[in-house]
Amino acid sequence: MPAIRRQIYIAASPRTVWRALTTAEGLMAWWADDARVDARKGGRIVLQTEDDEGNPVEERGIFHELRPIRKIEIAWDSNSTAPTRGSRILFQVAKDGDETVLNLVHSGGDLLEDEEQRAAMDKTWRQALLALRDALEES
Repeated sequence: MPAIRRQIYIAASPRTVWRALTTAEGLMAWWADDARVDARKGGRIVLQTEDDEGNPVEERGIFHELRPIRKIEIAWDSNSTAPTRGSRILFQVAKDGDETVLNLVHSGGDLLEDEEQRAAMDKTWRQALLALRDALEES
């Protein structure tokens, strides 16, 4: 199964990174224009973004696994029109010296089967994780 794998080091505590991944305020600082989050196993996550033409896109998912300050797995709705449809995103958070290392694995879904679309999603994740680091290191 094809997957996107990314890793980034952030000069912030694991707790700060965790909040950026599991709260509406945190997600709106780097990923979404609007967010509704019920950060518990089985809880829903709904993110509002815009596509390249400025059209609204709603991403809907379920928190499949949550291990506070360590691991988050989100299963995205397969009926969505969002690029994440039918896929899973795994975030792993760990302290590394004075920084936090964040590992991302994005797998599954039809989108990731197509090499061109997978490359575009990989670019999107690279930009998003840099935006996350910028948001947390500037605060």
